Amino acid sequence: MAAPAYAQSASTDSNQDQIVVTASRSGDGVKVSQLGASVTILDAQALETRQTRVVSDILRDVPGVAVSRTGAIGGLTQLRLRGSEGNQVLVLIDGIEAADPYYGEYDFGTLIADPEARIEVLRGQQSSLYGSDAIGGVIHYMTLSGAEAPGFTARLEGGSFNTYTGSARAAGVSGDLDYAVSSSYYHTGGTPTARNGSRDVGSDSLGLSAKLIWTPRDNLKITGVGRYSYTDADTNDSESNSASSLFGYTVDSPGVHYRNKAFYGLVSVEHTALDGRWTNILSGQIADTTRDGYTAAGFDYGDKGQRYKGSFTSSLRFGTDTVVHRVTAAVDVEREQFQNTTPSPFVFEGKRHTDNVGLVGQYELLVNNALSLGGSIRRDENNRFDDVTTWRVQGSYAFAAGTRVRGAFGTGVKNPGYYELYGYSDGKYIGNPNLKPEKSEGWEAGIEQTIGGNSTIGVTYFDSRLKDEIYTTYPAPAYIATPGNRATESKQHGIEAFVSARPIPQLRLDAAYTYLKARENGIVEVRRPKHIASFNATVFSKDERFSGTLTLRYNGRQSDVAYTDPSYIPVRVSLREYVLMNVNVEYKLTSRIAVFGRVENLLNENYEEVFSFATPGRAAYGGVRVHF
Repeated sequence: MAAPAYAQSASTDSNQDQIVVTASRSGDGVKVSQLGASVTILDAQALETRQTRVVSDILRDVPGVAVSRTGAIGGLTQLRLRGSEGNQVLVLIDGIEAADPYYGEYDFGTLIADPEARIEVLRGQQSSLYGSDAIGGVIHYMTLSGAEAPGFTARLEGGSFNTYTGSARAAGVSGDLDYAVSSSYYHTGGTPTARNGSRDVGSDSLGLSAKLIWTPRDNLKITGVGRYSYTDADTNDSESNSASSLFGYTVDSPGVHYRNKAFYGLVSVEHTALDGRWTNILSGQIADTTRDGYTAAGFDYGDKGQRYKGSFTSSLRFGTDTVVHRVTAAVDVEREQFQNTTPSPFVFEGKRHTDNVGLVGQYELLVNNALSLGGSIRRDENNRFDDVTTWRVQGSYAFAAGTRVRGAFGTGVKNPGYYELYGYSDGKYIGNPNLKPEKSEGWEAGIEQTIGGNSTIGVTYFDSRLKDEIYTTYPAPAYIATPGNRATESKQHGIEAFVSARPIPQLRLDAAYTYLKARENGIVEVRRPKHIASFNATVFSKDERFSGTLTLRYNGRQSDVAYTDPSYIPVRVSLREYVLMNVNVEYKLTSRIAVFGRVENLLNENYEEVFSFATPGRAAYGGVRVHF
């Protein structure tokens, strides 16, 4: 807490020594070992050794995370944290709120990995810091600065399913300017996503990112971030002919695809005073998204959304060498606007917007680098929904023997999205403008043990309850689907366990396990496996020229819904468990040139993450990377 800290790759540090920037609104970094909250950091080395190309894949290794992708790469990809819905997880990219303003949710199918990036996953209710969406937690994807990862890197890769990818990055520090510019591209010819289908469902994804940090004086920093994302992905529809035996099943749909374009921007000015103890940050950000869907006949549906947000944060640190206080106040002013562009007489194509002002207060205490306590409160004043107050308290204590105990209690809120409020599909779906926000409260308690300074094992119990849950109902007499608020509570509780170890420099081990019981009205919630586990082992040669990684990911049996009844009332189905095995290797020919290869789904597992959407089989890839 003594001074501001940037995120670091920390490839050889214990997870407990790494710095988290998402857990505080102050702008300062906090050590994992000083947080009462559950947090997982996927550093740049983890992304590199696991040869991550699609960000959602490595998030499967995080406790509490369940991933559902509709078939092929580029398909709609949802992440659920601790049994929450996908739209109840706040996603930040370099500090920018990234959720599609129209859907109120971020599609991870549009995010391919950048060179030199890291991810922070903060679990539990965080609305007291960030407002709506942060019921399950916060996922923060960050590209590293020029000081953190300088130099020029480029990568070329090819492999199965007519797949080829590439990336390039240039970064460094020149005088008082820190710069990092990167680009990534992913193309795949794809595989069939319909059971017994023959149409290959492929995709093209492009990501461009730039981050500039100008420090004209020691106490003044100006940061600019820009990001462009483009995805053009084939998709398959469900059979809509009620007379067909395949009604409701995914079928080959030639010509059907979607395009997603998004621009994200942020500018912030940070000024420090009182020898770095008082920090003031003024920032503005924008998210502009467009999603269009097509059939063989042409344009079929579309939507647009924009989010404009301005924030001011003031944080003061004071105290002694052994007792440090930090008090933070923040104001967030935000407007989200939406428009449905679907060419249909049944669609409302006018614009709507929602304005929100959030007032945040946060207090953090650190005593003898062992005891940390914190609390935060937020008041959101909204022009469309009732004003709401959320809060959170948390604490952590580290014993000299390496044992740490921690706990937290907090509340969260999620506002309805545009489609839930105003969406319309003739004879199938009608929006509900009278929806209320969803509200959540939950607690967690955990214990961790550090062994030898570079290994940590931990376990956490969590319990959450969701009120006013938005769900789909079928009221008489028309029985047309429409959203409503539940009168009963949705409950989630479970256990998260992890091991993070670097017992010797030549070996890195990471393992995670989640047990989840998520129910609504006594019924198991869909796409939330009861058991999820992962294991990663990376071996390095003594000269670090060679590395090899074994990855195992287990996804337990889970429920889903199928619309195989012509009434469009969903039918419950069960998706079987599966294990995915990946093997990666890399060898450095010189200090600047490396060759690599990997095999994904080595066991050629046949599985589904979403009902009737087939997934790729065994695949092999290889390429070369240069670094200067």
